[in-house]
Amino acid sequence: MLLLAGHCTEAGALIGRILTNTDGAERADALTQYLAVLINLRYSDEYGPAMDAAFEAARGHPDPARAGVLHAYAAVIALHDRSLETCVWHLVLAARTLNAVELTDSEIVRAWHNLAMAYSYAGFHGHALAAIERTRTIAGSLGMETGFFAAPGIRVRHAVSLDQHGDTEGCTRILRDVVHDLGLRQMGGELKLLRPISLRAYGYAIARLAALGHHGPMVDTDPRVLLLAEDDSVTARDFAVLGAVCLAIAEHRPIEALARLETAQVSHETLGAAEGHRLRALAYLAAGDMGSAYSADRQAFRIAGGSNEKLRDLFVEGMAARVDREDLRRRADWYAGAANTDPLTGLPNRRSLEQYVHAMVARGESLVLGVCDLDGFKSVNTVHGHLSGDLVLQRVAGVLNRVMRRGDFVARYGGDEFVVVLATTSQEEASEIARRVVTAVSSEDWESLVPGTPVSVTIGWAGISEDGPFTTVADAFVAADHEMLKAKEMPRAC
Repeated sequence: MLLLAGHCTEAGALIGRILTNTDGAERADALTQYLAVLINLRYSDEYGPAMDAAFEAARGHPDPARAGVLHAYAAVIALHDRSLETCVWHLVLAARTLNAVELTDSEIVRAWHNLAMAYSYAGFHGHALAAIERTRTIAGSLGMETGFFAAPGIRVRHAVSLDQHGDTEGCTRILRDVVHDLGLRQMGGELKLLRPISLRAYGYAIARLAALGHHGPMVDTDPRVLLLAEDDSVTARDFAVLGAVCLAIAEHRPIEALARLETAQVSHETLGAAEGHRLRALAYLAAGDMGSAYSADRQAFRIAGGSNEKLRDLFVEGMAARVDREDLRRRADWYAGAANTDPLTGLPNRRSLEQYVHAMVARGESLVLGVCDLDGFKSVNTVHGHLSGDLVLQRVAGVLNRVMRRGDFVARYGGDEFVVVLATTSQEEASEIARRVVTAVSSEDWESLVPGTPVSVTIGWAGISEDGPFTTVADAFVAADHEMLKAKEMPRAC
Protein backbone atom coordinates (compact mmCIF):
# COMPACT_ATOMS: atom_id res chain seq x y z
CA MET A 1 0.00 0.00 0.00
CA LEU A 2 2.90 2.38 0.63
CA LEU A 3 4.02 1.97 -2.99
CA LEU A 4 0.53 2.61 -4.31
CA ALA A 5 0.26 5.70 -2.13
CA GLY A 6 3.49 7.09 -3.58
CA HIS A 7 5.67 6.54 -0.49
CA CYS A 8 8.45 4.69 -2.33
CA THR A 9 11.31 5.45 0.06
CA GLU A 10 9.29 4.34 3.06
CA ALA A 11 8.18 1.21 1.20
CA GLY A 12 11.80 0.35 0.43
CA ALA A 13 12.77 0.59 4.10
CA LEU A 14 9.87 -1.65 5.12
CA ILE A 15 10.70 -4.24 2.47
CA GLY A 16 14.31 -4.28 3.66
CA ARG A 17 13.13 -5.24 7.15
CA ILE A 18 10.78 -7.89 5.74
CA LEU A 19 13.56 -9.51 3.73
CA THR A 20 15.62 -10.15 6.87
CA ASN A 21 12.82 -12.22 8.41
CA THR A 22 11.13 -14.10 5.61
CA ASP A 23 11.71 -16.80 3.03
CA GLY A 24 9.81 -18.86 0.48
CA ALA A 25 7.02 -17.26 -1.55
CA GLU A 26 6.86 -14.27 0.79
CA ARG A 27 10.50 -13.51 0.10
CA ALA A 28 9.89 -13.78 -3.65
CA ASP A 29 7.02 -11.29 -3.32
CA ALA A 30 9.14 -8.92 -1.22
CA LEU A 31 12.00 -9.02 -3.72
CA THR A 32 9.54 -8.27 -6.52
CA GLN A 33 8.18 -5.27 -4.64
CA TYR A 34 11.72 -4.10 -3.88
CA LEU A 35 12.43 -4.10 -7.60
CA ALA A 36 9.42 -1.78 -8.01
CA VAL A 37 10.90 0.57 -5.39
CA LEU A 38 14.24 0.69 -7.20
CA ILE A 39 12.55 1.45 -10.51
CA ASN A 40 10.33 4.16 -9.04
CA LEU A 41 13.35 5.84 -7.44
CA ARG A 42 15.65 5.07 -10.43
CA TYR A 43 18.31 3.43 -8.24
CA SER A 44 19.85 1.97 -11.41
CA ASP A 45 23.07 0.78 -9.76
CA GLU A 46 21.05 -1.84 -7.89
CA TYR A 47 18.96 -3.05 -10.84
CA GLY A 48 21.10 -6.02 -11.92
CA PRO A 49 21.63 -7.75 -8.56
CA ALA A 50 18.05 -7.06 -7.42
CA MET A 51 16.59 -8.46 -10.64
CA ASP A 52 18.71 -11.60 -10.46
CA ALA A 53 17.68 -12.14 -6.82
CA ALA A 54 13.99 -11.64 -7.61
CA PHE A 55 14.00 -14.05 -10.56
CA GLU A 56 15.99 -16.62 -8.57
CA ALA A 57 13.47 -16.50 -5.70
CA ALA A 58 10.54 -16.64 -8.12
CA ARG A 59 11.90 -19.77 -9.82
CA GLY A 60 11.57 -21.65 -6.56
CA HIS A 61 7.94 -20.55 -6.13
CA PRO A 62 6.29 -20.32 -9.56
CA ASP A 63 3.36 -17.94 -9.80
CA PRO A 64 2.04 -16.43 -13.08
CA ALA A 65 1.15 -13.06 -11.57
CA ARG A 66 4.58 -12.64 -10.02
CA ALA A 67 6.29 -13.83 -13.22
CA GLY A 68 4.29 -11.36 -15.30
CA VAL A 69 5.20 -8.50 -13.00
CA LEU A 70 8.88 -9.45 -12.93
CA HIS A 71 9.11 -9.55 -16.71
CA ALA A 72 7.34 -6.18 -16.89
CA TYR A 73 9.87 -4.70 -14.45
CA ALA A 74 12.75 -6.33 -16.34
CA ALA A 75 11.48 -4.67 -19.53
CA VAL A 76 11.60 -1.24 -17.87
CA ILE A 77 15.12 -1.92 -16.60
CA ALA A 78 16.25 -3.00 -20.07
CA LEU A 79 14.76 0.22 -21.45
CA HIS A 80 16.83 2.19 -18.93
CA ASP A 81 19.91 0.31 -20.20
CA ARG A 82 18.89 1.30 -23.78
CA SER A 83 18.53 -2.38 -24.71
CA LEU A 84 15.33 -2.38 -26.75
CA GLU A 85 15.77 -6.01 -27.77
CA THR A 86 15.85 -7.21 -24.16
CA CYS A 87 12.98 -4.89 -23.30
CA VAL A 88 10.76 -6.38 -26.03
CA TRP A 89 11.80 -9.90 -25.05
CA HIS A 90 10.56 -9.37 -21.49
CA LEU A 91 7.36 -7.64 -22.65
CA VAL A 92 6.51 -10.63 -24.82
CA LEU A 93 7.21 -13.07 -21.98
CA ALA A 94 5.07 -11.02 -19.58
CA ALA A 95 2.15 -10.90 -22.01
CA ARG A 96 2.36 -14.62 -22.78
CA THR A 97 2.49 -15.49 -19.10
CA LEU A 98 -0.56 -13.39 -18.22
CA ASN A 99 -2.56 -14.39 -21.30
CA ALA A 100 -2.20 -18.03 -20.26
CA VAL A 101 -3.95 -17.41 -16.91
CA GLU A 102 -7.55 -18.66 -16.81
CA LEU A 103 -8.52 -18.00 -13.17
CA THR A 104 -7.92 -14.33 -12.41
CA ASP A 105 -7.56 -12.55 -9.09
CA SER A 106 -6.45 -9.17 -7.78
CA GLU A 107 -2.77 -10.08 -8.26
CA ILE A 108 -3.36 -10.78 -11.95
CA VAL A 109 -5.10 -7.40 -12.22
CA ARG A 110 -2.06 -5.65 -10.77
CA ALA A 111 0.23 -7.66 -13.06
CA TRP A 112 -1.69 -6.48 -16.13
CA HIS A 113 -1.50 -2.92 -14.80
CA ASN A 114 2.28 -3.17 -14.44
CA LEU A 115 2.58 -4.61 -17.94
CA ALA A 116 0.50 -1.71 -19.30
CA MET A 117 2.87 0.77 -17.65
CA ALA A 118 5.93 -1.07 -19.02
CA TYR A 119 4.46 -0.96 -22.54
CA SER A 120 3.82 2.76 -22.08
CA TYR A 121 7.34 3.61 -20.93
CA ALA A 122 8.75 1.60 -23.87
CA GLY A 123 6.65 3.60 -26.33
CA PHE A 124 4.30 0.79 -27.37
CA HIS A 125 1.23 2.93 -26.77
CA GLY A 126 -1.32 0.71 -28.52
CA HIS A 127 -0.26 -2.30 -26.48
CA ALA A 128 -0.29 -0.17 -23.33
CA LEU A 129 -3.87 0.98 -23.93
CA ALA A 130 -5.00 -2.58 -24.65
CA ALA A 131 -3.30 -3.87 -21.49
CA ILE A 132 -4.82 -1.19 -19.25
CA GLU A 133 -8.24 -1.91 -20.73
CA ARG A 134 -7.68 -5.59 -19.93
CA THR A 135 -6.77 -4.51 -16.40
CA ARG A 136 -10.04 -2.62 -15.93
CA THR A 137 -12.12 -5.42 -17.45
CA ILE A 138 -10.71 -8.05 -15.11
CA ALA A 139 -10.92 -5.66 -12.14
CA GLY A 140 -14.59 -4.98 -12.91
CA SER A 141 -15.37 -8.70 -13.15
CA LEU A 142 -13.85 -9.15 -9.67
CA GLY A 143 -15.80 -6.26 -8.17
CA MET A 144 -12.69 -4.11 -7.75
CA GLU A 145 -12.81 -0.31 -8.07
CA THR A 146 -11.76 0.35 -11.69
CA GLY A 147 -11.05 4.03 -11.01
CA PHE A 148 -7.96 2.95 -9.14
CA PHE A 149 -6.57 1.83 -12.51
CA ALA A 150 -7.25 5.08 -14.34
CA ALA A 151 -3.58 5.30 -15.42
CA PRO A 152 -3.84 8.66 -17.23
CA GLY A 153 -0.06 8.65 -17.60
CA ILE A 154 -0.41 6.07 -20.39
CA ARG A 155 -2.52 8.41 -22.50
CA VAL A 156 -0.36 11.41 -21.61
CA ARG A 157 2.75 9.59 -22.84
CA HIS A 158 0.89 8.64 -26.01
CA ALA A 159 -0.16 12.25 -26.55
CA VAL A 160 3.27 13.82 -26.08
CA SER A 161 4.79 11.14 -28.31
CA LEU A 162 2.46 12.22 -31.10
CA ASP A 163 3.44 15.84 -30.55
CA GLN A 164 7.14 14.98 -30.58
CA HIS A 165 6.61 13.21 -33.91
CA GLY A 166 4.82 16.25 -35.40
CA ASP A 167 1.16 15.32 -34.80
CA THR A 168 0.20 18.18 -32.48
CA GLU A 169 -3.48 17.88 -33.42
CA GLY A 170 -3.54 14.24 -32.30
CA CYS A 171 -1.74 15.19 -29.11
CA THR A 172 -4.26 17.92 -28.35
CA ARG A 173 -7.20 15.60 -28.94
CA ILE A 174 -5.88 12.95 -26.53
CA LEU A 175 -4.96 15.50 -23.85
CA ARG A 176 -8.45 17.01 -24.07
CA ASP A 177 -9.91 13.54 -23.55
CA VAL A 178 -7.66 13.03 -20.53
CA VAL A 179 -8.73 16.35 -18.99
CA HIS A 180 -12.37 15.59 -19.77
CA ASP A 181 -11.98 12.27 -17.96
CA LEU A 182 -10.58 14.16 -14.96
CA GLY A 183 -13.65 16.42 -14.99
CA LEU A 184 -15.99 13.43 -14.94
CA ARG A 185 -14.13 11.88 -12.04
CA GLN A 186 -14.20 15.20 -10.24
CA MET A 187 -17.98 15.46 -10.62
CA GLY A 188 -18.39 11.87 -9.47
CA GLY A 189 -16.28 12.44 -6.36
CA GLU A 190 -13.71 9.90 -7.50
CA LEU A 191 -10.55 11.97 -7.09
CA LYS A 192 -9.93 10.42 -3.68
CA LEU A 193 -9.73 7.00 -5.35
CA LEU A 194 -6.89 8.04 -7.64
CA ARG A 195 -3.26 7.30 -6.94
CA PRO A 196 -1.01 10.36 -6.42
CA ILE A 197 0.90 9.55 -9.60
CA SER A 198 -2.39 9.63 -11.53
CA LEU A 199 -3.18 13.07 -10.11
CA ARG A 200 0.22 14.31 -11.28
CA ALA A 201 -0.39 12.88 -14.75
CA TYR A 202 -3.74 14.69 -14.93
CA GLY A 203 -1.98 17.88 -13.82
CA TYR A 204 0.59 17.49 -16.57
CA ALA A 205 -2.15 16.97 -19.16
CA ILE A 206 -3.70 20.32 -18.20
CA ALA A 207 -0.34 22.10 -18.19
CA ARG A 208 0.79 20.58 -21.50
CA LEU A 209 -2.46 21.62 -23.17
CA ALA A 210 -1.96 25.14 -21.89
CA ALA A 211 1.60 25.20 -23.26
CA LEU A 212 0.15 24.34 -26.67
CA GLY A 213 -2.14 27.36 -26.36
CA HIS A 214 -5.34 25.58 -25.33
CA HIS A 215 -6.85 27.26 -22.30
CA GLY A 216 -10.35 26.97 -20.96
CA PRO A 217 -12.54 25.98 -18.00
CA MET A 218 -12.40 22.24 -18.74
CA VAL A 219 -11.87 21.55 -15.01
CA ASP A 220 -11.87 23.80 -11.98
CA THR A 221 -8.78 22.20 -10.42
CA ASP A 222 -5.52 24.11 -10.40
CA PRO A 223 -2.93 21.92 -12.19
CA ARG A 224 -0.33 23.08 -9.66
CA VAL A 225 -2.25 21.31 -6.92
CA LEU A 226 -2.37 18.10 -8.95
CA LEU A 227 1.32 18.34 -9.84
CA LEU A 228 2.22 18.45 -6.15
CA ALA A 229 0.24 15.35 -5.12
CA GLU A 230 2.29 13.47 -2.53
CA ASP A 231 4.50 10.97 -4.35
CA ASP A 232 8.28 10.61 -4.08
CA SER A 233 8.85 8.62 -7.28
CA VAL A 234 11.05 9.99 -10.05
CA THR A 235 8.14 9.90 -12.49
CA ALA A 236 6.09 12.09 -10.15
CA ARG A 237 8.99 14.50 -9.79
CA ASP A 238 9.40 14.70 -13.57
CA PHE A 239 5.70 15.49 -14.06
CA ALA A 240 6.06 18.35 -11.58
CA VAL A 241 9.29 19.72 -13.08
CA LEU A 242 8.11 19.65 -16.69
CA GLY A 243 4.60 20.73 -15.67
CA ALA A 244 6.07 23.91 -14.18
CA VAL A 245 7.85 24.53 -17.49
CA CYS A 246 4.57 24.09 -19.39
CA LEU A 247 2.77 26.56 -17.11
CA ALA A 248 5.56 29.12 -17.50
CA ILE A 249 5.17 28.86 -21.29
CA ALA A 250 1.38 29.12 -21.06
CA GLU A 251 1.59 32.18 -18.81
CA HIS A 252 3.97 34.00 -21.20
CA ARG A 253 7.11 33.54 -19.13
CA PRO A 254 9.30 31.84 -21.76
CA ILE A 255 12.61 32.98 -20.24
CA GLU A 256 11.65 31.29 -16.97
CA ALA A 257 10.61 28.16 -18.88
CA LEU A 258 13.99 28.01 -20.64
CA ALA A 259 15.83 28.58 -17.36
CA ARG A 260 13.88 25.74 -15.72
CA LEU A 261 14.75 23.43 -18.62
CA GLU A 262 18.44 24.27 -18.29
CA THR A 263 18.53 22.99 -14.70
CA ALA A 264 15.90 20.23 -15.01
CA GLN A 265 17.02 16.75 -13.96
CA VAL A 266 14.49 14.61 -15.80
CA SER A 267 14.49 10.87 -16.55
CA HIS A 268 14.06 10.03 -20.22
CA GLU A 269 11.75 7.14 -19.31
CA THR A 270 9.00 9.42 -17.97
CA LEU A 271 7.94 11.25 -21.15
CA GLY A 272 10.62 10.36 -23.66
CA ALA A 273 14.02 11.90 -24.32
CA ALA A 274 12.47 14.34 -26.82
CA GLU A 275 10.05 16.04 -24.43
CA GLY A 276 12.55 18.56 -23.04
CA HIS A 277 13.52 19.63 -26.58
CA ARG A 278 9.87 19.95 -27.63
CA LEU A 279 9.13 22.16 -24.61
CA ARG A 280 12.22 24.21 -25.40
CA ALA A 281 10.84 24.75 -28.92
CA LEU A 282 7.51 25.93 -27.47
CA ALA A 283 9.32 28.30 -25.09
CA TYR A 284 11.39 29.82 -27.92
CA LEU A 285 8.21 30.14 -29.96
CA ALA A 286 6.54 32.01 -27.10
CA ALA A 287 9.60 34.28 -26.91
CA GLY A 288 9.39 35.04 -30.65
CA ASP A 289 12.72 33.34 -31.45
CA MET A 290 11.61 31.37 -34.50
CA GLY A 291 15.07 30.18 -35.49
CA SER A 292 15.82 28.64 -32.10
CA ALA A 293 12.29 27.21 -31.93
CA TYR A 294 12.76 25.48 -35.29
CA SER A 295 16.15 24.10 -34.27
CA ALA A 296 14.84 22.73 -30.96
CA ASP A 297 11.79 21.25 -32.65
CA ARG A 298 13.94 19.46 -35.23
CA GLN A 299 16.05 18.06 -32.41
CA ALA A 300 12.92 16.77 -30.69
CA PHE A 301 11.71 15.19 -33.92
CA ARG A 302 15.11 13.58 -34.56
CA ILE A 303 15.25 12.03 -31.10
CA ALA A 304 11.64 10.85 -31.22
CA GLY A 305 12.22 9.29 -34.64
CA GLY A 306 15.29 7.45 -33.40
CA SER A 307 13.14 4.91 -31.58
CA ASN A 308 11.40 4.02 -34.85
CA GLU A 309 14.76 3.30 -36.45
CA LYS A 310 15.69 1.05 -33.53
CA LEU A 311 12.41 -0.84 -33.96
CA ARG A 312 13.16 -1.41 -37.64
CA ASP A 313 16.61 -2.71 -36.76
CA LEU A 314 15.08 -4.91 -34.09
CA PHE A 315 12.64 -6.36 -36.63
CA VAL A 316 15.49 -7.29 -38.95
CA GLU A 317 17.48 -8.77 -36.04
CA GLY A 318 14.38 -10.66 -34.94
CA MET A 319 13.92 -12.23 -38.35
CA ALA A 320 17.62 -13.17 -38.46
CA ALA A 321 17.30 -14.76 -35.02
CA ARG A 322 14.24 -16.65 -36.21
CA VAL A 323 16.18 -18.07 -39.16
CA ASP A 324 19.06 -19.01 -36.85
CA ARG A 325 16.65 -20.64 -34.42
CA GLU A 326 14.99 -22.72 -37.13
CA ASP A 327 18.38 -23.83 -38.42
CA LEU A 328 19.50 -24.70 -34.90
CA ARG A 329 16.34 -26.70 -34.35
CA ARG A 330 16.90 -28.73 -37.50
CA ARG A 331 20.51 -29.41 -36.55
CA ALA A 332 19.55 -30.34 -32.99
CA ASP A 333 16.92 -32.75 -34.31
CA TRP A 334 19.61 -34.33 -36.52
CA TYR A 335 21.69 -35.02 -33.45
CA ALA A 336 20.42 -37.13 -30.60
CA GLY A 337 17.62 -35.01 -29.12
CA ALA A 338 16.95 -33.54 -25.71
CA ALA A 339 19.60 -35.58 -23.89
CA ASN A 340 22.27 -34.34 -26.29
CA THR A 341 21.09 -30.73 -26.62
CA ASP A 342 21.97 -27.68 -24.56
CA PRO A 343 18.56 -26.31 -23.41
CA LEU A 344 19.64 -22.65 -23.43
CA THR A 345 21.18 -22.35 -26.89
CA GLY A 346 19.72 -25.33 -28.75
CA LEU A 347 23.23 -26.46 -29.69
CA PRO A 348 24.54 -29.98 -29.15
CA ASN A 349 25.96 -30.33 -25.64
CA ARG A 350 29.21 -31.80 -24.35
CA ARG A 351 27.82 -35.33 -24.39
CA SER A 352 26.81 -35.01 -28.03
CA LEU A 353 30.23 -33.52 -28.85
CA GLU A 354 32.05 -36.48 -27.34
CA GLN A 355 29.83 -38.97 -29.18
CA TYR A 356 30.41 -37.18 -32.48
CA VAL A 357 34.20 -36.99 -32.10
CA HIS A 358 34.44 -40.61 -30.94
CA ALA A 359 32.50 -41.80 -33.99
CA MET A 360 34.57 -39.70 -36.39
CA VAL A 361 37.91 -40.83 -34.93
CA ALA A 362 36.74 -44.46 -34.99
CA ARG A 363 36.20 -44.06 -38.74
CA GLY A 364 39.78 -42.83 -39.13
CA GLU A 365 38.89 -39.16 -39.60
CA SER A 366 41.30 -36.40 -38.59
CA LEU A 367 39.63 -33.44 -36.86
CA VAL A 368 40.52 -29.98 -35.61
CA LEU A 369 38.86 -28.87 -32.39
CA GLY A 370 38.52 -25.18 -31.54
CA VAL A 371 37.70 -23.78 -28.08
CA CYS A 372 35.81 -20.49 -28.38
CA ASP A 373 35.83 -18.39 -25.21
CA LEU A 374 33.81 -15.17 -24.90
CA ASP A 375 35.73 -12.03 -23.95
CA GLY A 376 33.81 -9.61 -21.75
CA PHE A 377 31.12 -12.09 -20.75
CA LYS A 378 31.78 -11.70 -17.02
CA SER A 379 31.04 -7.98 -17.37
CA VAL A 380 27.74 -8.78 -19.08
CA ASN A 381 26.53 -10.78 -16.08
CA THR A 382 27.89 -8.23 -13.60
CA VAL A 383 26.43 -5.16 -15.28
CA HIS A 384 23.25 -6.46 -16.90
CA GLY A 385 22.42 -9.63 -14.95
CA HIS A 386 22.30 -13.31 -15.88
CA LEU A 387 19.16 -12.99 -18.00
CA SER A 388 21.02 -10.71 -20.38
CA GLY A 389 23.95 -13.13 -20.20
CA ASP A 390 21.66 -15.91 -21.42
CA LEU A 391 20.57 -13.74 -24.35
CA VAL A 392 24.23 -13.14 -25.26
CA LEU A 393 24.96 -16.89 -25.21
CA GLN A 394 21.93 -17.51 -27.43
CA ARG A 395 23.06 -14.81 -29.86
CA VAL A 396 26.61 -16.22 -30.04
CA ALA A 397 25.23 -19.72 -30.62
CA GLY A 398 23.25 -18.39 -33.58
CA VAL A 399 26.31 -16.60 -34.98
CA LEU A 400 28.50 -19.71 -34.74
CA ASN A 401 25.87 -21.85 -36.36
CA ARG A 402 25.45 -19.30 -39.16
CA VAL A 403 29.12 -18.80 -40.11
CA MET A 404 30.36 -22.39 -39.90
CA ARG A 405 30.60 -24.49 -43.05
CA ARG A 406 28.25 -27.33 -43.90
CA GLY A 407 29.52 -30.43 -42.12
CA ASP A 408 31.28 -28.56 -39.30
CA PHE A 409 30.13 -29.28 -35.75
CA VAL A 410 29.24 -26.63 -33.15
CA ALA A 411 28.52 -27.38 -29.47
CA ARG A 412 28.22 -25.57 -26.19
CA TYR A 413 30.83 -27.03 -23.85
CA GLY A 414 29.69 -25.17 -20.74
CA GLY A 415 29.54 -21.66 -19.27
CA ASP A 416 30.69 -19.19 -21.92
CA GLU A 417 32.76 -21.76 -23.83
CA PHE A 418 31.74 -23.14 -27.20
CA VAL A 419 33.52 -25.81 -29.23
CA VAL A 420 33.73 -26.11 -33.01
CA VAL A 421 34.97 -29.25 -34.75
CA LEU A 422 36.30 -29.10 -38.30
CA ALA A 423 36.76 -32.23 -40.42
CA THR A 424 39.65 -32.69 -42.89
CA THR A 425 40.84 -29.13 -42.37
CA SER A 426 44.26 -27.58 -42.85
CA GLN A 427 45.77 -25.07 -40.45
CA GLU A 428 45.14 -22.32 -43.02
CA GLU A 429 41.46 -23.25 -43.27
CA ALA A 430 41.17 -23.32 -39.47
CA SER A 431 42.71 -19.84 -39.30
CA GLU A 432 40.22 -18.57 -41.88
CA ILE A 433 37.32 -20.10 -39.94
CA ALA A 434 38.63 -18.42 -36.77
CA ARG A 435 38.81 -15.08 -38.55
CA ARG A 436 35.23 -15.43 -39.77
CA VAL A 437 33.97 -16.35 -36.30
CA VAL A 438 35.82 -13.52 -34.55
CA THR A 439 34.61 -10.98 -37.13
CA ALA A 440 31.00 -12.19 -37.02
CA VAL A 441 30.80 -12.09 -33.21
CA SER A 442 32.46 -8.67 -32.98
CA SER A 443 30.13 -7.31 -35.68
CA GLU A 444 26.96 -8.12 -33.76
CA ASP A 445 25.01 -5.16 -32.33
CA TRP A 446 25.98 -5.76 -28.70
CA GLU A 447 25.28 -2.12 -27.86
CA SER A 448 21.55 -2.69 -28.37
CA LEU A 449 21.50 -5.91 -26.37
CA VAL A 450 23.98 -5.16 -23.56
CA PRO A 451 24.93 -1.46 -23.81
CA GLY A 452 28.46 -0.59 -22.77
CA THR A 453 29.69 -4.20 -22.60
CA PRO A 454 30.99 -5.35 -26.01
CA VAL A 455 31.44 -9.08 -26.54
CA SER A 456 34.16 -10.75 -28.59
CA VAL A 457 35.60 -14.26 -28.91
CA THR A 458 39.06 -15.84 -28.71
CA ILE A 459 39.74 -19.27 -30.26
CA GLY A 460 42.43 -21.91 -29.67
CA TRP A 461 42.90 -25.03 -31.81
CA ALA A 462 44.10 -28.62 -31.34
CA GLY A 463 44.05 -31.63 -33.67
CA ILE A 464 42.36 -34.99 -32.95
CA SER A 465 43.19 -38.23 -34.75
CA GLU A 466 43.54 -41.93 -34.02
CA ASP A 467 47.33 -41.81 -34.30
CA GLY A 468 47.89 -38.22 -33.16
CA PRO A 469 48.86 -36.78 -29.77
CA PHE A 470 45.21 -36.20 -28.89
CA THR A 471 42.55 -38.85 -29.44
CA THR A 472 39.73 -37.66 -27.16
CA VAL A 473 37.71 -34.49 -26.67
CA ALA A 474 39.05 -34.06 -23.12
CA ASP A 475 42.71 -34.15 -24.17
CA ALA A 476 42.21 -31.93 -27.22
CA PHE A 477 40.11 -29.48 -25.20
CA VAL A 478 42.93 -28.98 -22.66
CA ALA A 479 45.41 -28.31 -25.48
CA ALA A 480 43.07 -26.00 -27.40
CA ASP A 481 42.16 -24.18 -24.20
CA HIS A 482 45.85 -23.56 -23.54
CA GLU A 483 46.25 -22.15 -27.06
CA MET A 484 43.19 -19.98 -26.52
CA LEU A 485 44.64 -18.51 -23.32
CA LYS A 486 47.90 -17.78 -25.13
CA ALA A 487 45.92 -16.02 -27.87
CA LYS A 488 44.17 -13.87 -25.27
CA GLU A 489 47.53 -12.65 -24.00
CA MET A 490 48.69 -11.61 -27.48
CA PRO A 491 48.17 -7.91 -28.45
CA ARG A 492 45.34 -7.39 -30.88
CA ALA A 493 45.19 -5.13 -33.89
CA CYS A 494 43.25 -1.92 -33.31
